[in-house]
Amino acid sequence: MANAKESFGKTLFVVIGLCFICSMLVSTAAVLLKPTQLENKLLDKQKYILEAAGLIDTRSGKVEKATIIDTYNKYVEAKVVDLKSGDWVEGVDGNTFDVEKAARTPETSFKPVNDIASVKRVANHGVVYLIRDDSSQLQTVIIPVKGYGLWSTMFAFLAVEADLNTIRSLVYYDFTGSGETPGLGGEVQNPQWIAKWKGKKLYNAQGELAIQVTKNPAVANSEFGVDALSGATLTGNGVQYSLEFWLGEEGFAKFIEKARNGGLS
Repeated sequence: MANAKESFGKTLFVVIGLCFICSMLVSTAAVLLKPTQLENKLLDKQKYILEAAGLIDTRSGKVEKATIIDTYNKYVEAKVVDLKSGDWVEGVDGNTFDVEKAARTPETSFKPVNDIASVKRVANHGVVYLIRDDSSQLQTVIIPVKGYGLWSTMFAFLAVEADLNTIRSLVYYDFTGSGETPGLGGEVQNPQWIAKWKGKKLYNAQGELAIQVTKNPAVANSEFGVDALSGATLTGNGVQYSLEFWLGEEGFAKFIEKARNGGLS
C-alpha cells in the first residue's frame, strides 16, 4: 500500500512539474511574440487605410511590407480628435493611440445615448487619417467606423474626399466575433459592392446626412444611395447604422462640421 501511494505521489509530482514547465514556456512565448503581434496588427491596419485611400490594391496580389510602411509614412498622417469638441488632441500619437482600449475604460469613454450601431461604449477620442499628395495637398480623410452586422462587430474605413462629403470608398477589414457568413454578411468585402460607394454623397444640400443603403432602385441609383446587399438585410442595416452613428453627434459630427468649415486648411 505504501509503495502504491509513493508511486502515485511521484506520478502526480511529475504531472504537476510538466504542467508548470509547459505553462512557463507558453507564457514566455506569448511575451516574446507580443511585440511581433502588435507590429503585424499595426501593419495590417495601415494596409487597409492605404487601400481605402486608393494608394495600394491588396486584391491584385501580395503587397510587400516595405511598400506598405514607406507609402503610409509618406502620405498618411494619423491625428487624434476629441469627439465632443471636434478639435485636435495635441501631444497624442494617432498611430499608437489605442481607441478600443480607451473605449473599454470608463474614465476615457462614454456610453452613447442612441446606440444604433450597438457599440456599447465610445472612446472620448477618435483617430482620423489625413491623406496628402506629393505637394502636401489634402486629398482624402479616412474615418474609422464600426457596428454590429449579422453575427459580429464589423470594422471599416470610410474614405471621403477633402470636401468631407464625396465618398471614395468604404473598406471593411475586420469582423470581431463569429464572423459574417460568406456570401451574405461577408459581401461587404465584395469588390463589386465596394465599387458602388465611389462618388456617392454623404450630405444633401441642407447639410443633412443623406447616404442610404437601400433596396429601393430609385434611391440606390441616386447620388445618396447604395444598393443593399442581396439576402443580407441585417448586415446592410448594420452598415447603415454604423454610418449614421459615427457620422452623428456621438461620433465624428463635430469634427466633420469644423473640417467642412475650413478646419483642416
